[in-house]
Amino acid sequence: MLVQVEMVPQAARPTMVRVRAPVGTVVLWRGHPLEAEGRHHVEWTVDEDISWGRNTQSAARASPGLWQDGDRIVLRGRLDLTADGAAVLEMGDSQILFDLATPPPEPVDGTWVELRVDADGVALWPVRL
Repeated sequence: MLVQVEMVPQAARPTMVRVRAPVGTVVLWRGHPLEAEGRHHVEWTVDEDISWGRNTQSAARASPGLWQDGDRIVLRGRLDLTADGAAVLEMGDSQILFDLATPPPEPVDGTWVELRVDADGVALWPVRL
C-alpha cells in the first residue's frame, strides 16, 4: 500500500506516525526514524490473532477502513480464510495475514469484518519495490 507518512511529535520511541491513505490512523513505524516522513510503500503487521466475537465481528459497512478508537485500532476489510487455518484481511490494496485464535463461523469467509486490536500492536514496515 502506498501511504503518506507524517511524524507525530512525542518524547518516547518507537516512532509514531500519522498515515494518510485511502484508510488512515496513527500506528507504529518500524523503519528508520529519520526516514519516516514522506511517501512509502508499506506492509502492515498486527500482533493479535483473530478471535471471533472477542476482537472480530461482521462489519456493518462493506468498504475498507482504518481508524483509532481510544486505545484500539479498528481495521475493516474483507476476510478470506485459508486452507491451512489462517486468515487474510484484504484492506484496500493491502493484505494482512492473521492466525486464528478461535475458528470463526464458516459463513464469514469472504465477508466484511471489523477487527479491534491494541494500538501498540499495529505497525508499518517500509518495503522497497
